[in-house]
Amino acid sequence: MHRTTEADETILRGVLDDWRAAVDRHLPDRVAALFTEDAIFQGLHPYSVGRPGVAAYYAAQPPGMTADYRVLETRRPAADLVLGYLRVDFAFTDRPTLTVHLGVLLRRTEQGWAIAHYQVSPTTA
Repeated sequence: MHRTTEADETILRGVLDDWRAAVDRHLPDRVAALFTEDAIFQGLHPYSVGRPGVAAYYAAQPPGMTADYRVLETRRPAADLVLGYLRVDFAFTDRPTLTVHLGVLLRRTEQGWAIAHYQVSPTTA
């Protein structure tokens, strides 16, 4: 497995910038379209598999929620996979910002890079 490279971070940012834009604009179907059809998704609620679960999760988020992320690490476990570990701040209009760690696994598909696995975990600081 290879450590963080500029190319891997560029791939990761390409997908996650689109994710952030769709989250910020409260477009749950657009968020879901960034995932593979069989993606494993774990937000802060029970997990789901597939795009419908992703769309439902983001549809339930409050309007005005925004996401800001920082890439902490990337790895390339295989030629068609990029693993990312991030710190994400979800800001709200009516409550304090929620900071989480996010692990994502991107897979190269015929349509381009897509999120195949998404795992959130709370931070302690």
